[in-house]
Amino acid sequence: MKRIMKPALLTVAIAIGLSACATAKKSSDYDLDFSKQRGSAKTMQVNGETVAYRAYENIVYVQKPVDTVYQSINIYIPEAYFNGGSINGFTADTAPIFFPNQVGGYMPGKPGEPGKAGFGPSTGKADAMQVALSQGYIVASPGARGRTSSSGKAPAAIVDLKAAVRYLKANDKVMPGDAGKIISNGTSAGGALSVLLGASGNSADYEPYLRSLGAAEAGDDIFAVSAYCPITILEHADAAYEWQFNGIKDYQSMNISMLDYKVERKLVPGTLTDAQVKLSDALKPQFPPYVNSLGLKDAAGRPLALDKNGNGSFKRYVEAHIMKSAQKQLDAGKDLSDRKWLAIRNGKVTGMDFFAYAKAAGRMKTPPAFDAVDLSAGENQLFGTATVDKQHFTAFSQQHNTAEGATRADEHTVKLMNPMYYIGQAQNPQNWRIRVGTADRDTSLAIASLVSAKLENSGKTVDFAMPWDQPHSGDYDLDELFAWMKQVSAQAK
Repeated sequence: MKRIMKPALLTVAIAIGLSACATAKKSSDYDLDFSKQRGSAKTMQVNGETVAYRAYENIVYVQKPVDTVYQSINIYIPEAYFNGGSINGFTADTAPIFFPNQVGGYMPGKPGEPGKAGFGPSTGKADAMQVALSQGYIVASPGARGRTSSSGKAPAAIVDLKAAVRYLKANDKVMPGDAGKIISNGTSAGGALSVLLGASGNSADYEPYLRSLGAAEAGDDIFAVSAYCPITILEHADAAYEWQFNGIKDYQSMNISMLDYKVERKLVPGTLTDAQVKLSDALKPQFPPYVNSLGLKDAAGRPLALDKNGNGSFKRYVEAHIMKSAQKQLDAGKDLSDRKWLAIRNGKVTGMDFFAYAKAAGRMKTPPAFDAVDLSAGENQLFGTATVDKQHFTAFSQQHNTAEGATRADEHTVKLMNPMYYIGQAQNPQNWRIRVGTADRDTSLAIASLVSAKLENSGKTVDFAMPWDQPHSGDYDLDELFAWMKQVSAQAK
């Protein structure tokens, strides 16, 4: 048996253990031994069934935390595993660990709680954490620092998630669940961090940051990745956005106070100024050289590339995913005759007008979408420092800067937030699931497409799709998500 502590013995250890206090201890006092944690018995209703579990909350996952509110993790374990039981074919030894982060907009994210997870459907249905527990997964939801704190600038969030993974791996023998099967999940910036976590497994680039926090002595590679609409490849995201939306002047921007789905998202209409049109026109031509520099190929081995006008096989690659999504709707009997940008013949999607699609979807952000010339974007704050709140992170926006005294983030920090540098170069999981809806305007569809193609070119198994009319959101297809999780977990036996 892999474990040295059986569930019954773990119960004894818990009964006499100490709970981690997230506010009273000195940073040098945090003990990373899970067997000393005291859990509380809880129950909840999930789809009409009672689910019993134990909650271990606000566990600080590093010895020397900077912010214990966010550098903590909530762990939830089905009660059956303390009694030698099994759920959904899983046991205390074999249950995978579902690892959902609650980060949005690169803001700080607290550990999630079942029934309170941030990006789930608002229909009264069970959220991802609840479903995971009901299906026998261990749930470990990590908190992470974010851009609004002086200590939460890049790469703090990804370092925190790695430290949380190391905590789980270091405690694999004394807690139920298989830390060799950690499955990450996140949406938006959280989706980007989920991708980056998988892409950069055990990379030495993050080691100094982890060591300074007193992270557990263990690896930070994970088993599988689920990511919804990842806001990633940030230093090329501005060019990608204009590749998709150039020529579209009207927009509906999101009120900045409505970020991260904490309250209603309020869209404010506007029209690009002449100066913004010029920025768009200058950014669009920067995207093809980047795409071409990656040397990507499709499933048939043909190059994925763009010409100077932004047309070519990579554009057709993106279009193919949109058309596949449309075809699925047609096959289900939906009438798509109102989508004038689609070419349909005899019930089959035969082509599409990409510009007309982008115009119908609508522009949401003004150029540059992520590295704003006036430092007004959330990502500018992400790449700040302990003493400088906001910085540029691209040469283009630094060159066109309108903010007094603006500086630029160092290239190494920018690299630490981009999964494309690490796919194929670090310890990557085999299985990936990436979703970005056809109605998503928060970043270009090219971004998730590039990540998917890069992974496929690296020999990874990628379930990539663009759900029809789905806006910028996550956890909207939990049946499909957990079917995928079950499948990839079973294949690894």
